Amino acid sequence: MNEQQRKEMSQIRQGTPADVKSDQDNLERIQQKSSEDFTKYFETTYQPPSLRKAQRRRKEDVKVHYDFTIPEELDNIGHGRKYMIRTYGCQMNEHDTEVMAGIFEEMGYESTSDTKEADIILLNTCAIRENAENKVFGEIGHLKPLKLENPNLIIGVCGCMSQEESVVNRILQKHPFIDLIFGTHNIHRLPQLVKEAMFGKEMVIDVWSKEGDIIENLPRSRKGKIKAWVNIMYGCDKFCTYCIVPYTRGKERSRLPEDIIQEVRHLAAQGYKEITLLGQNVNAYGKDLDINYGLGDLMDELTGIDIPRIRFTTSHPRDFDDRLIEVLAKGGNMLDHIHLPVQSGNSDVLKIMGRKYSREEYLELVRKIRTAMPNATLTTDIIVGFPNETEEQFQDTMSLMEEVGFEAAYTFIYSAREGTPAARMTDNVSMEEKKDRLQRLNKLVNDQSAEAMKKYEGEVVEVLVEGESKKNSEVLAGYTKRNKMVNFTGPRSSIGTIVKVKINKAKTWSLDGVMVEETIEVK
Repeated sequence: MNEQQRKEMSQIRQGTPADVKSDQDNLERIQQKSSEDFTKYFETTYQPPSLRKAQRRRKEDVKVHYDFTIPEELDNIGHGRKYMIRTYGCQMNEHDTEVMAGIFEEMGYESTSDTKEADIILLNTCAIRENAENKVFGEIGHLKPLKLENPNLIIGVCGCMSQEESVVNRILQKHPFIDLIFGTHNIHRLPQLVKEAMFGKEMVIDVWSKEGDIIENLPRSRKGKIKAWVNIMYGCDKFCTYCIVPYTRGKERSRLPEDIIQEVRHLAAQGYKEITLLGQNVNAYGKDLDINYGLGDLMDELTGIDIPRIRFTTSHPRDFDDRLIEVLAKGGNMLDHIHLPVQSGNSDVLKIMGRKYSREEYLELVRKIRTAMPNATLTTDIIVGFPNETEEQFQDTMSLMEEVGFEAAYTFIYSAREGTPAARMTDNVSMEEKKDRLQRLNKLVNDQSAEAMKKYEGEVVEVLVEGESKKNSEVLAGYTKRNKMVNFTGPRSSIGTIVKVKINKAKTWSLDGVMVEETIEVK
């Protein structure tokens, strides 16, 4: 939006009620002109991310940069201004938000949760399901009146949705009041992008089809001082037929082990009690480094760092190797809660999904894990209603759920993502049948979770106390090693520590208890 358009919108804002129709005419004229300008820009300048190119990509050398700095002229550009980031989707998006928040704060911005106070609002988006995209476009609509009230407000869309050609095209054509669009590979350019959005005359679009390099030493504004995310790799090379992530996040790129270990040591020195290693396909870590070093080797080195709990997510069964199982079985700060997405219990459906393992191979992996860690807690992800899934095939998923004994599962109705192979498949499963299958699966998930929880009644568990319960400020809440939520009574001084809690009541998804002794000393 150029300066003339901003002035005209400002004039609209100052109009009287009698000017409403005239204002509406002006607004439509401005938007039409903006749409024409941006459509021309889209056709002549903008190069959208290409799904076809992503599928043809080859391994290339990825450079690591340690020289990130805020340009001197942008160092205090946010002084007296406030930013707001709304995050949708997975833990990786949460981690990206921490990085962007850190960059904003180094530029002098302050955080706010009030849209009316914000000088810049970013929507950090998720593309994995249609539901997530609908939420974002709904929010874009809600932000439009704010832009009319305050033409100097910068509104940006970033994250995975921005890597989709159809999404960028839709914003260009239907939401020209958006000032800034950028993707997942260029977060380190946020200072320059903000500057262009503040002083430029056009919508700023900076979306890369080619994956970026690895940028170290990025600032982060982490939430709290108890638990932290540590990204160890980016992207995914699996190309499951239903998944958009390989296109939006790019090919697998692993951080160097020494950089990860240094970050974890730094978090330990700051007093963090739990870290979660992140990756779209976290146990493919190291395969692109050509140094015969994988996730198991990394985690083995992390066992010697003074952080009580280390988790990882999300893993792919195909890459869950014996070395990783060996290291997890050592215990210590390695936890035996494993999230292992299966997606379907039928081998034919798994083949069409492009998962590259069978039901039998998955069960053999579970057997190996159970042998090494008899008390391991397994959770999973399951999709129902995949194109042409039969009732018999769905029953295989139900029986696998019972055979493995999953204690929790994230369950979804299949959602077609434009550009993925599955989106071109014929689907003869009605929405009514899909919803029925989801309902039956969720009942089984709930029953198995409740049964697993009952085993904790009367037991004493170690709980990392995160704060007050969301439902009752007089009750504290935290998680066990196996990721079970516990609500209990105890002193507020225990927040941020690991305490022992006796469980007196089990619910379907949480446990109630009473703190039984002082804080556990973590060695």
